[in-house]
Amino acid sequence: MPPRMNWTREQLLVAFALYCRIPFAKISSRNPDIIRAAAAIGRTPSALSMKMGNIASLDPAITSTGRKGLRAASTNDRAMWDEMISNWENFAVECERALLATEAVVEQALPDYDDLPVGEDRVVRATSRIGQRFFRAAVMSAYNERCCITGLAIPQLLIASHIVPWHLDSANRTNPQNGLLLSALHDRAFDTGLITIDDDITVRVSRQHPASAGSFFADAIGYYEGRPISLPEKFAPDKDLLAHHREHIFQG
Repeated sequence: MPPRMNWTREQLLVAFALYCRIPFAKISSRNPDIIRAAAAIGRTPSALSMKMGNIASLDPAITSTGRKGLRAASTNDRAMWDEMISNWENFAVECERALLATEAVVEQALPDYDDLPVGEDRVVRATSRIGQRFFRAAVMSAYNERCCITGLAIPQLLIASHIVPWHLDSANRTNPQNGLLLSALHDRAFDTGLITIDDDITVRVSRQHPASAGSFFADAIGYYEGRPISLPEKFAPDKDLLAHHREHIFQG
């Protein structure tokens, strides 16, 4: 039997990138994205899906619900997990570039460069777009492409919303725990402080909306007062970031 080869950093980055963008229930050696990526990095689909299962065993959002992933996470896996959560922005960009190199999910990972200016600003903005794509893919995956308030499941109408706005917290711009998947309407309501999420993970609606808001507001937003959001499979929303939203953005 030939010796088992250690995973390289590039291979691990691809595994982490796929873990972040593929729903937990779809991690399988039969998943077409996993099959293509595995071929590109010189691993079998079974080995890549197992590595993603090992990564899942390190995710508190997975293990807190009784799911275990696989229990063979290596020292390198744990080190990469720690690196990811300690520096989301750099890790997200590195993951997306590694995945892009495989050409496995180009339609989701490829950043738009054509309309960017030349020079250093082009590099900064291109890097920002890569990070934004990582964030959206990770949040979409975590919430199984459903609005966590309404259950709406039309991707074109869903926004990966930052709990703390990206311009206020550079360290958490690409952190999916700083994200909620919301319909376009509820994303706007959340951003402007008309709604927030309480510590018990229920929706709170501001009473400072205009008196003329009408029945649509009552039906589309007011209806969800006190109702729990659907928690994600991975990357549960950070309670400290939710507290920041309640204190500084919510119109309480």
